[in-house]
Amino acid sequence: MVFAPVCGYFGDRYNRKLIMQSGLIIWTLSVLLSTFCSPAHFYLFMLCRGIVGIGEASFATVAPTIIADMFEGNQRSTALMVFYFAIPIGSGLGFISGATISLWTGVWQWGVRLTSILGVISFLLLYHAVEEPVRSVIDDSSSEESYFFEDVKYLLTVPTFITTTIGLTAVVFMTGCVAWWAPTLMEHAWAVQHSTSHVSNEIKARIGLVFGLITCLAGFVGVLGGSALSQMWRSGFRILPKNLHADPHVCALGAFLAIPFLYLALVLSPNYTAISLVFTFLGTTCCCMNWAVNMDILMYVVSLRRRSIASATQTLISHLFGDASSPYIVGLISDRIREVTGNERSVIANFIALQRSLFVPNFVLCLGGFMYLVSTFYIDQDKENADRLTIGTFM
Repeated sequence: MVFAPVCGYFGDRYNRKLIMQSGLIIWTLSVLLSTFCSPAHFYLFMLCRGIVGIGEASFATVAPTIIADMFEGNQRSTALMVFYFAIPIGSGLGFISGATISLWTGVWQWGVRLTSILGVISFLLLYHAVEEPVRSVIDDSSSEESYFFEDVKYLLTVPTFITTTIGLTAVVFMTGCVAWWAPTLMEHAWAVQHSTSHVSNEIKARIGLVFGLITCLAGFVGVLGGSALSQMWRSGFRILPKNLHADPHVCALGAFLAIPFLYLALVLSPNYTAISLVFTFLGTTCCCMNWAVNMDILMYVVSLRRRSIASATQTLISHLFGDASSPYIVGLISDRIREVTGNERSVIANFIALQRSLFVPNFVLCLGGFMYLVSTFYIDQDKENADRLTIGTFM
């Protein structure tokens, strides 16, 4: 998160392919080295895992701007859709491969080392197959070089950037909770159903596999559905009238639809596991509808030479106050509920405390949907301003 603004700042000014290559090397090495840290070197392990974020920062902030330079209009939306398949599908495959390989080998390290191998493959593909797109004259007219804080000050004058960042943060808050705590909740639910306090590694691996499949499929359907719906709604298609604000409306729709699905998933989890998993899938699908669409909005409401820093700032805020904070907050609430109920440590007490604490993200998701609706009041003017700044730089 900390390096996202750094990568964004340099991404607006220097070779973006080189930035991604450097981040990927750091990411691959830190992942690999973390698997060799012994229990006595826990803080070194945490440091290695933290450095992984540099690699994510380089891609999350810079790659969308390269795509935005290569495509326009619906083609850009489609390209961003394909790019954002990586988030849910990668997370899902991580659930599946990590749990399965760890179970096969008997140690967790090999489940993590697989990602280092994939990192090497990704670096080779990036080096040989990706070309830095030729940027517009904007990058040649560098006489008006801006400083970092001037870029941030500019972003604060773009209401659509502010409102969609809050909306995205709320959605990421929810998805972070689901990814972190939903498997644990299902383990507690399984223990309650079988009247036992012990959940075997095989059951945990099976639950991890199920959530991996849910994440993969929900991400694919959500990203595809959200991007396709926004493109059709934007231009008008059959029963869908033409809607110039289709992008923020799709993001808001995804957030609002996810609320009842995830609520039902929680309520039904102790007695109807299969139905609960179906609603978890539907809720996650709705949350994933905004990944590509949100970035598409960002690319056309921010001036061309500040896209990377805008992406970086949004990444920093959405992760810091979203999936980096939400698991901890939900865990604190769960512990507090147990304290209020007498600090009971029974299986049913653990389940109820976690279940009730997971209702909190639903309220946060309401804020996310609302902020996307608020952005519709500003998006036209912000797009106009961004276009004017771009044209003004050419003149």
